[in-house]
Amino acid sequence: MSDVLSKVDSRTQLAGHNRLEILMFRLNGKQLFGINVFKIQEVIQCPTLTHIANAHPVVRGIANMRGQTIPIMDLSMSIGQGALPEGNGGFIIITEFNRSVQGFLVDSVDRIVNMNWEDILPPPKGTGKQSYLTAVTRVDGELIEIIDVEKVLSEVIGTEDAVSDDIVDAQKEQAIEVTPHIMVADDSSVARNQIKRTLDQIGIEYTVCNDGRQALDQLEDWLENEPDKVTSLAMVLSDVEMPEMDGYTLTTNIRNNPGLQHLYVLLHTSLSGVFNSAMIKKVGADMFVAKFAPDKLAEAVLQQVNKNKEG
Repeated sequence: MSDVLSKVDSRTQLAGHNRLEILMFRLNGKQLFGINVFKIQEVIQCPTLTHIANAHPVVRGIANMRGQTIPIMDLSMSIGQGALPEGNGGFIIITEFNRSVQGFLVDSVDRIVNMNWEDILPPPKGTGKQSYLTAVTRVDGELIEIIDVEKVLSEVIGTEDAVSDDIVDAQKEQAIEVTPHIMVADDSSVARNQIKRTLDQIGIEYTVCNDGRQALDQLEDWLENEPDKVTSLAMVLSDVEMPEMDGYTLTTNIRNNPGLQHLYVLLHTSLSGVFNSAMIKKVGADMFVAKFAPDKLAEAVLQQVNKNKEG
């Protein structure tokens, strides 16, 4: 396990190269699953857990680690499969994303693989809205299912989607002749819905794309056929982790295109634990906001929208 974890420290070097590392693991059965190493703090053998009363059914208990109390979720049960056997060992994947730290119980950990986002594909059509897959890929000919852990977390702890009344009221008082329009790129249906609810509350129109490749294709199409849409676009709001093309590479492509390079790019990422200003500067983005805080997102969007209006 130490060999696996030793690779985690080098993960930030992948930023801007359309690459990622995924940790592969198993739940119940032979199927391999994956999670982006960017989300992982560490992997440990399952310690003794303290059960808590009236917890969500998938929460197996809490673990105390270096003075921090961390909820531990049975990932197999979380995605609708059978619960992992109790007292059967297993491993805990300690993750940090969406401004929180939590652990996921898995049966076994396989290895970390370095991949290109172009090899990470959206789930097959027909998987449905209830699917917990955010992407799929193949390693050594074997199908790897990338789990949408943001969806898992939102179902267990819930999410706050309401923008504060003060922000909404202040925006209503602004005299806006033309409704601002932004582009949203995010592969998670949960995240897209959260973003749309936030933007709806502050009166911002949007075009939604499911990944960076789709967003870039749409921008280039507008640039060629409807250039006014690019000129009037208030910003590009992009996730970082996306199949086919990640948010870093989307930003790099925008900056390298003379007709798009003026666009304001806000990266909206769950990777709050490892994201920093140096990485933003490296890929050429203007700002980042950690998922999911509706007030912070609304404020960041409105700041740029109002700046455009004044300009």
